[in-house]
Amino acid sequence: MNALRRLEWVRWWWPALLWAVLISGFSTDTFSGEHTSGVFIPILHWLFPTASGATLEHLHLFIRKCAHLGEYFLFGLLVFRGIRGGRRGWKMEWAVRAVAVAAGWAALDELHQAFVPSRGPSMTDVLIDTCGAIAGQIVLAGVLLLRSRFARGAGDVDSTDRIV
Repeated sequence: MNALRRLEWVRWWWPALLWAVLISGFSTDTFSGEHTSGVFIPILHWLFPTASGATLEHLHLFIRKCAHLGEYFLFGLLVFRGIRGGRRGWKMEWAVRAVAVAAGWAALDELHQAFVPSRGPSMTDVLIDTCGAIAGQIVLAGVLLLRSRFARGAGDVDSTDRIV
């Protein structure tokens, strides 16, 4: 029974753990602004041929910050999935815990970047990452709320699939 319980935990947490590993991979030298500019700046220049070099650099920075937001939006959802486990619905407690885990991982990720020569730690990035996780929880709560309202309207209400 105990081994079965451990397997159940893995079932709900493996996506979040895998995504955390990928986030750590994005914090390496390979994905530094110095290296991603070699990919993004030529594409941006092709899309916006009259844009100045400074404008292209700003667009590159904007893309990188949106990537932070998006990766932690998804990470927050995956952590929520792990916390919720086999239960249904949405609870504020689960959402707060998911955001706290994502914020903690973001801080550790930035600490890791302090030791990568082409990177550096940024509290701004931690805040962007945390905002991504919060946005994920807001969207999830909205989707589940709408889903439960539509189910109620159809007469097919499942009391376990609600916002608490």
